[in-house]
Amino acid sequence: MTFLDPKIWTGSIFDGGWTASRAGDAPVIEPATGDELGRAGTAGADDVAAAAVRARSEQRAWAATPYEERAALLRRAGRLFEEHAQEIQDWIVRESGGVPGKAGFETHVAAQECYEAAALASQPLGEVLPTARRRLSFARRVPVGVVGVIAPFNFPLILGIRSVAPALALGNAVVFKPDQRTAVCGGFSIARVFEEAGLPSGLLHVLPGGPEAGQALVADPNIPVISFTGSTAAGRKVGEAAARLLKRVHLELGGNSALVVFDDADLGAAASAGAWASFFHQGQICMTSGRHLVHEAVAEEYVERLAAKATGLPVGDPATGQVALGPLIDAGQRDRVHQLVTASVSAGARLAAGGTYEGLFYRPTVLAEVPVSAPAYAEEVFGPVAPVTTFATLEEAAALAADSEYGLSLGILTRDVMKGMALADLVPTGIVHINDQTVDDEAVAPFGGVGASSSTDRSLIDKIPTRNTSDDDNPSITLTFKHKTG
Repeated sequence: MTFLDPKIWTGSIFDGGWTASRAGDAPVIEPATGDELGRAGTAGADDVAAAAVRARSEQRAWAATPYEERAALLRRAGRLFEEHAQEIQDWIVRESGGVPGKAGFETHVAAQECYEAAALASQPLGEVLPTARRRLSFARRVPVGVVGVIAPFNFPLILGIRSVAPALALGNAVVFKPDQRTAVCGGFSIARVFEEAGLPSGLLHVLPGGPEAGQALVADPNIPVISFTGSTAAGRKVGEAAARLLKRVHLELGGNSALVVFDDADLGAAASAGAWASFFHQGQICMTSGRHLVHEAVAEEYVERLAAKATGLPVGDPATGQVALGPLIDAGQRDRVHQLVTASVSAGARLAAGGTYEGLFYRPTVLAEVPVSAPAYAEEVFGPVAPVTTFATLEEAAALAADSEYGLSLGILTRDVMKGMALADLVPTGIVHINDQTVDDEAVAPFGGVGASSSTDRSLIDKIPTRNTSDDDNPSITLTFKHKTG
């Protein structure tokens, strides 16, 4: 029997063991082919309630477990992600539609998240406070109890483990609802890792499900903290519901990030960066470059180069061929992407490449001369679409980049690093990459946004912001600012 053999999880949810769901099961679908890969348990409100009660009852003993044991378990979990990486990657490719390189990135980061979380267990628990009285006054950090985690389909493994691992390391129990569409690679792979790592039963519950399960998780009185990653629209509902219950909530939401290309940039490198930023994983990433802001002096050449890149990228089944783009997750997402593209063309944008699809395979699309009011420019597309508009001055670029309800990531391409830094100071955003595109992430770096992208740091961890600088004479080295917000 393999690590993720369907015999283990068919029809089941995970509560420290594999049990049948009270709400039945649902098919595990391969979006590239439409084939059914198995059937996973579907959690309902009753499953969530039972999990929360048990998690609360088991959490106190786990919090009292010596930190060395909790840290050792997280390190074992990291090693298990590495040992079973290929099998987990196969499921990521088939279940989420990601190319193998993306799947490899997910398993690598999942292991790193566990290793980083292991280090949390031995961190200082508080601080000594000043007092004017004859006493010793100190503050001590304690586990919150049970943490509810809700993760989406697009990077299902990373976006689940980055909240699950630190919560467990710090002595909490976890009730985790992965997206039903990626129940295996984004949910059961995490359950199996911690099962094999020796996590005591009842501390981690993995409950794939839909909106009913998510609503029950947010509302449950035994779950005081919610960590949610997903769309801004859903995040607003989660935040509102949690606020009414006076719950602590961590939100990592959508984005419509700008990639700014100045007239001194290497346009060949810029087009490659722009293609990666908009087309990687079919654009289904919160940090995707949703707006390409290009200096008017080089915009025509940039569009030509970007359109050529898009036209040459192979699209197909990532499980059977060497492709750059796989399928979108489902027909609903494909139809929304296409509607935004066609509406933008009707609004005055010029279709420079793409704009067509076959099944769930959407061609990488470049839109030129895009009005700022066009839907594909103004909204988060979550598909392989690169809208391009122009600017004349740094101040105009800053105004365009800042003109969005989102503020997650910003990419700036220029040979003049100080000019890039000047622009960065003018745009509200959580992350800035100078001489790199908008899609980048590391387990050791803070992650968060402002505005509708949310303003909470990730993983329930307080981290120190990092600032990495590069040699101005070597523009191929990334200059990255990770701004901690909130």
